Amino acid sequence: MERFQQSLQALRELGNVVAVGRSGGSLDKIGDLAESFLDNPQMEQCIARFRSLPGGAEMMDERYQPKHPDLDDLARMAPGSLGHEYAKLIRGFNYDPEFFRPRPVDVADQWLIRRIASTHDIHHVVSGFGTDKEGESGVLAITASQIGFAPYVSLNHAAQLSIYRFQLPRYPAVSRAISHGHTIGFTAAPFCTARWEDGWKLPVQEWRQRLGVIYPADRESYGLVVP
Repeated sequence: MERFQQSLQALRELGNVVAVGRSGGSLDKIGDLAESFLDNPQMEQCIARFRSLPGGAEMMDERYQPKHPDLDDLARMAPGSLGHEYAKLIRGFNYDPEFFRPRPVDVADQWLIRRIASTHDIHHVVSGFGTDKEGESGVLAITASQIGFAPYVSLNHAAQLSIYRFQLPRYPAVSRAISHGHTIGFTAAPFCTARWEDGWKLPVQEWRQRLGVIYPADRESYGLVVP
């Protein structure tokens, strides 16, 4: 019976991965994918890895999730600061900074999904990965490698298989971006436990130095370019 339940769970997860691909990366479908991993061994291992990081258990236990400041306030910060560059990205792509699905943060796995979702675009700014398919794969690889965040692991596996099969000319860039993200993940301090909201005024370059991001993706073909 246990193996049957695991098979059903795997099929649901696979179905959600396929749905994300067919939707072109719909945020709702990504939310469904994340929820398909609730209360399963992959998410339990991810939580354990997060809690083992310096400051991870403390952050999770206090359910750290400060509200983002107003975008106008962030945009008025010094050019090059995290706040200014984050606001520039959000406005340049006309993103909704509150895009993530509301979740009951009293539960550890729900809080972790919300925390990672709500800081995803900050990861783009600090790592330098762009928002195209290659850049997204690269930025996901950071958290996938640092804590094994199950939705990101699944999305990158699916992206590589799909592109290798159906968009072969794009495969070298996607595989390089994922490798680049893994390199940052293995060599830099954890992005997922960074208290970004306590350092909006810090220059992005200082954040990179603090975390040990010595090879950001800015100058790569999949680097971040804000309209």
